[in-house]
Amino acid sequence: MKIGAMQLVSETSDIVLRPSVATIGFFDGVHRGHRYLIGQVAEVAAARGMASSVITFPVHPRKVMQPGYHPDLLTTCDEKVSLLAGTGMDYCMMLDFTPELARLSAQQFMAILKERYRIEVLVVGYDHRFGHNRSEGFDDYVRYGGELGIEVMSARAYSYNEDRTVSSSMIRHCLREGQVSEAAEYLGYDFFLDGTVVGGYRVGRKIGFPTANLRVNDPDKMIPADGVYAVYVYLDGIRYGGMLSIGYRPTLANGTDRSIEVNIFHFKADIYGRPMRISFVRYMRPELKFNTVEELVARIRRDEEEVKAALSL
Repeated sequence: MKIGAMQLVSETSDIVLRPSVATIGFFDGVHRGHRYLIGQVAEVAAARGMASSVITFPVHPRKVMQPGYHPDLLTTCDEKVSLLAGTGMDYCMMLDFTPELARLSAQQFMAILKERYRIEVLVVGYDHRFGHNRSEGFDDYVRYGGELGIEVMSARAYSYNEDRTVSSSMIRHCLREGQVSEAAEYLGYDFFLDGTVVGGYRVGRKIGFPTANLRVNDPDKMIPADGVYAVYVYLDGIRYGGMLSIGYRPTLANGTDRSIEVNIFHFKADIYGRPMRISFVRYMRPELKFNTVEELVARIRRDEEEVKAALSL
């Protein structure tokens, strides 16, 4: 299966693979640090005349090993594959992470990469560990590679603004604090949610601000902190500005039902049941409880002006 120019390779694929240079990881978010590592793979592959590959997993390994674990994903599997396709890799090798795979030693795992996937060069992230024995490190991988015929190379570390390492956990921390602008700096793109428009309480239209309620496609996808945001909304490939609220609507006694609802500027069509993407641009304010609906409406009018200014609309 091809995603753009990238070939998506599963364990059951029967395509003939070219010898390749590869790196491995979960790559949640495909952020700047990931792309820096992947860029090094592309450089080595071009120099060696080989294909370039990224090896990843469809499900978070910890979720496989700890049923019930909620990983707070920056990207779903489909979103991750789409972003990886944009890096120019020739292959994305999607390995099912199973308890059996987790029990393999690093050497056994590398043997599979060599024999089944034709990996000739493995570029290892500066802090990456694989195999059931996490006490093993780069020197061990080099030794195993020498025995198996895989050249193991250490990747250069990436730092943002030369003073901090970018990580998926750092980006999750930003989103938990509502710091979507900072998260975008580390991701290299605006954080987004994909989902379907569903019915809500329909209170917004009664107070002059109709909203589209989003049901996120994947329950493991991370939702930023409660509050009001300036966002872009994508429907059928067209971008609209909007103001979005995440939270429990305390003024309207919404109870324990957390909602994601967006007022789309200059838009009136019926879009129930349709796919929608929301891209976060700026955090505007926390969720607030007002004494009256009139106070809420007055604040929403002010929010609208501030969001439009933030979006330069």
